[in-house]
Amino acid sequence: MPRCGRDATADEVTALLRAHGAVIIERLLDDEHCDRLMDELGPWWETTPLGADDFSGRKTRRTGALLSRCPSSVEVVGHPLILDVVDRTLWEKKTTFQLHLTQSIAIGPDSPAQYLHRDQWCFDFFPFPRDVDVEVSSIWALCDFTEENGATRVVPDSHRTPDDVRYVPEQTLPAVMPRGSVVLYLGSTVHGGGANVTGETRFGLNVDYIVGWLRQEENQYLSYTLDEVKGFPERIQRLLGYEVGAYALGYIDGGRSPMTLLHGEPATAEQSFVP
Repeated sequence: MPRCGRDATADEVTALLRAHGAVIIERLLDDEHCDRLMDELGPWWETTPLGADDFSGRKTRRTGALLSRCPSSVEVVGHPLILDVVDRTLWEKKTTFQLHLTQSIAIGPDSPAQYLHRDQWCFDFFPFPRDVDVEVSSIWALCDFTEENGATRVVPDSHRTPDDVRYVPEQTLPAVMPRGSVVLYLGSTVHGGGANVTGETRFGLNVDYIVGWLRQEENQYLSYTLDEVKGFPERIQRLLGYEVGAYALGYIDGGRSPMTLLHGEPATAEQSFVP
């Protein structure tokens, strides 16, 4: 699987992502940041129930709404390099892109592998053209990801194949990477969580982004109160969906941008939209 260092440029990462459908950026977060994330997520992992089905993982705990539950995730979601890569990768005719979901994933010992899938199947299995990328997903390693502890498994170059092409585990490669690294992959790339055959839990963060005219998988408007949203950086507010998507998707009060609600600004020509 292609990989690069934290000093790679957005153009370099984007080229690898588009060419192979996945790329690893090593050690993008330092140990101190990973420690903070683990400390903040600890109480939530203790109270989050195990998955209710095989896909979610019956020995896996998935915690969402990370921006408020885990304040140190704000820097992860809004990481400048990642956002630059997402902007360059998603369909060039988009007007905006937005946050699709955030979740921490704790894969417990003796967890079987997740079945292989493409993330963009969540959009009712719509057959997007292969030259229209609508989603970029990411998995951040909060511990060393190994083949034994359940590193995400990816089918390189599968983003080029039709949806009806089926793959088997033997065709996957594990996203083995040190703590603080991130694997990026397209919504059309076939992948799945690996089996954890160790006695330790595998900890990671899942942050996905989509074009501004698709519905978000995690409901960002109900995941955070308006007061919480007002306390986030403006870039995060926009990623949550509080800016108008495309020409006039998501306006309020007959044509105002929701950003005016967050910042108490009067509507201006740039903030008004006439459908």
